[in-house]
Amino acid sequence: MIWKQILFLSCLTTLVLLAILEAGEGAAVGSKQEAGEEDKETENRQQLRADEHRREYYEEQRNEFENFVEEQNDEQEERSREQIEQWRQWHYDGLYPPYLYNRHRI
Repeated sequence: MIWKQILFLSCLTTLVLLAILEAGEGAAVGSKQEAGEEDKETENRQQLRADEHRREYYEEQRNEFENFVEEQNDEQEERSREQIEQWRQWHYDGLYPPYLYNRHRI
């Protein structure tokens, strides 16, 4: 009879230990899933930060290029204006004001 009680108690303790270990394993899996989600969130934040830096870099490059083009256009306009002014002075005959480009009055 005692061997039946010993067998019953050993089975009962084995069952309790298995239940505890299974609960512990489930908690470990849950914490692994949470850690995986945290890793994904961290990766997403890093990717968003990298995208923002890339966007700022290209915007800065575009602004610098636009400023360069604007300066080039301004210089070209200034050179053209100076050439036109020199042409007007060279061809001015003194009879009419220079802004009329030497046109005769009708």
